Amino acid sequence: MRTKNIITNIKAIYTMLLCCIAFLGQAQIEKASVLIKNGTVITITDGDKENTDVLIRDGKIQSIGKGLKAPNGAKVIDADGMFVMPGIIDAHSHIGIDAVNEATNVISPEVATGDAINPFAMTLYRALAGGVTISHAMHGSANAIGGQCETIKHRFGTMDPEEMKMEGAPRTIKFALGENPMRVHGEGRNIAPRTRMGIEQLFRSSFAEAQNYTQLWNEYNSGKTKTPPAYDLRLETLADIMAGEILIHCHSYRADEILMLMNVLEDYGVKNITFQHCNEGFKVAPELAAFGAHASVFSDWWAYKFEVYYSTAYNAAILMKNGVVTSINSDDRQLIRHLYHEAAKSQRYGDLSDNDALKLITINPAIQLGIEKRVGSIETGKDGDIVVFKNHPLSIYAVPQYTIVDGIVRFDINEQPDDMRIDIDPKEAMPSFYEDVHDHDKCLQDVQDFLLHKHSHQH
Repeated sequence: MRTKNIITNIKAIYTMLLCCIAFLGQAQIEKASVLIKNGTVITITDGDKENTDVLIRDGKIQSIGKGLKAPNGAKVIDADGMFVMPGIIDAHSHIGIDAVNEATNVISPEVATGDAINPFAMTLYRALAGGVTISHAMHGSANAIGGQCETIKHRFGTMDPEEMKMEGAPRTIKFALGENPMRVHGEGRNIAPRTRMGIEQLFRSSFAEAQNYTQLWNEYNSGKTKTPPAYDLRLETLADIMAGEILIHCHSYRADEILMLMNVLEDYGVKNITFQHCNEGFKVAPELAAFGAHASVFSDWWAYKFEVYYSTAYNAAILMKNGVVTSINSDDRQLIRHLYHEAAKSQRYGDLSDNDALKLITINPAIQLGIEKRVGSIETGKDGDIVVFKNHPLSIYAVPQYTIVDGIVRFDINEQPDDMRIDIDPKEAMPSFYEDVHDHDKCLQDVQDFLLHKHSHQH
């Protein structure tokens, strides 16, 4: 009986330890105070306010109004003639991590990008220079069910990977449809899935196995059985997905596969999903809205491989006008610096209002990541994540001047040194390990070398 009680309570003890670690981590996060004066404040949720101040105190937005006073020691930024908006959020990125694809198994929810964060990555600083304060550091798309992702704040300057993690952000995970898992596993390793049909059955069999695992634990915890089932982190993670504790972000292109996955999720009672890329989402926009699914899309990026042959620059606008929470993402270390331009493209093609266009890179990705109560708009009580623009952020002439995270100015166009590397190696040819990778997107990053290495040993 004593042994049974110890095993039964092990999860609760583990959870308590994680909470204690998280609390200690929060106490270490650096925060500051700053007063931004006289700008045009684009709140996203409460209209635009001209000649208005924003006071961030100890990392949180304390006041929005006119004639605000700076507390002692606070930095003051005169934003006269400038535009002040929430920090930009990228719902699909691979920056700040040193590992992307666990391509050795088609089902790998037990791995996590949060275990491989690289705070020294120069791409984080460059994202800040583009006004991006938060990104979703995702596992790649080599696996039908990939690894867990990490929502990170761009606290560039810290050397502690744990400080990059956005404390309290919900857990997320990467799924993938289509050619990527088929190519890596079916063609590359001669195992399932070789077809789109095979991908669907992998989802179904994985969820069914997780259901059985949950049932076994329920029977043990209720006293129906005497011996606990073997602990399995893969199945634990799948069970957490089915319980709604992990948000799915699924690599997708074709409308038929998007419908297929919604059918699978409906059969197993799973509701939380954002379809990433979602190039043919406009074809099934009403169905996405009815399911409650979200979409994170490119503005005008398609035709770089066969299954992405067809899309439209009206995609984001069509999705939004059908009631789908939609964001514009980068999936690229260069494009992340220009997300405000990408939002402007969707406005150009979809006739969106300024506010709706900016929602694509602020509050909407925040909703998709489950962090909208803390970021994505300028409201009192929210995190002090702000970007100050010269010229309107949807203008082709827009240039970020200051990017602020938790009240700390992490980018200042006028004050930054020419070389912002934290760890400088005089013999290093490039400032970042992955700078020499030039593929179309980063969802299959690392996999090509893995497959080439495998085939070289086979021959």
